[in-house]
Amino acid sequence: MKLNIAVLAGDGIGPEVMEQALKVSDAIAKKYNHEITWTPALTGAAAIDAVGEPYPDDTHAICEAADAVLFGAIGHPRFDNDPSAKVRPEQGLLKMRQKLGLFANVRPTFTFPSLIDKSPLKRERIEGTDLIILRELTGGVYFGKRGRLDNGNTAFDTMTYTRAEITRLAKKGFELAMTRSKKLCCVDKANVLESSRLWRETVQAMEKDYPEVEVSYEFVDAVAMRLVQWPKAYDVMITENLFGDILTDEASVISGSMGLMPSASVGEKNKLYEPIHGSYPQAAGKDIANPLAMVLSAAMLFEDFNLTEEAATIRAVVNKSLEEGIVTEDLSENGKAYKTSEVGDWLVKNI
Repeated sequence: MKLNIAVLAGDGIGPEVMEQALKVSDAIAKKYNHEITWTPALTGAAAIDAVGEPYPDDTHAICEAADAVLFGAIGHPRFDNDPSAKVRPEQGLLKMRQKLGLFANVRPTFTFPSLIDKSPLKRERIEGTDLIILRELTGGVYFGKRGRLDNGNTAFDTMTYTRAEITRLAKKGFELAMTRSKKLCCVDKANVLESSRLWRETVQAMEKDYPEVEVSYEFVDAVAMRLVQWPKAYDVMITENLFGDILTDEASVISGSMGLMPSASVGEKNKLYEPIHGSYPQAAGKDIANPLAMVLSAAMLFEDFNLTEEAATIRAVVNKSLEEGIVTEDLSENGKAYKTSEVGDWLVKNI
């Protein structure tokens, strides 16, 4: 297969972990006789520094022309510490999602047998966890009307959803549930929020089209508690943008490290794959960041192109690296840690 993949390494540790994912992907392509063309493009703080815009038109054109996008991380502390900054790296992420129509974030949460005791949660709570959270990405409070009143002393952010936005996300949730355990949980705050009531009534109206799927409805505050108490009770969860942002980061502790979790952001046409961790600027340039979430994001990319054996090979070699202790300092024991690049080289050698 021939693939044209846009590469948006971004900021902080993004370029370092991306380099390992590309090495691993090239090794897979060689092993299974595929041809991958990597097309790099600027985004985030790097793009602001170069052209004054976190998601330039040139980058968008490259992403639109690609079969998929592999994305690293966005963010830089000089913007975080400047509340008056007019242009921020994170604006590029929101703009990219909106312009590419990436309305669904697919966030798997699972455990690694060799790291089960790395999680702050008890083994018996989390062992065997395998769930997916589908987070709506292009609506809600992050994209609603916002502003200041009363000479800047009052601020407002508006959570707005249309039935069409909810339907397209829920449709993906139902379809995903049909391929798994046929269980779907809609997470909302329908006892308080009108937008959540629209979510609930929209999903309820869709139940008849998927009679095999068992649908439950839970309030987000209850889910926040149950997710770390009984994560194995969930299979596929759907929710809006803000709730999903919070719950998916909470779920990451189940695996034992945020540096291990991949994700995908998909739309009707475009697909983007990224690790869930941020840019981790404190580690940038030190060759110490964990590259495995980025590598596993590449595995998700292969799987979505029906290259299931290739994806399985990546996951197997990642599991082997964890079992044998070929890990970066965040997962190391007994003082033995490998560099980011060394982990990447080991994965390539074993592929």
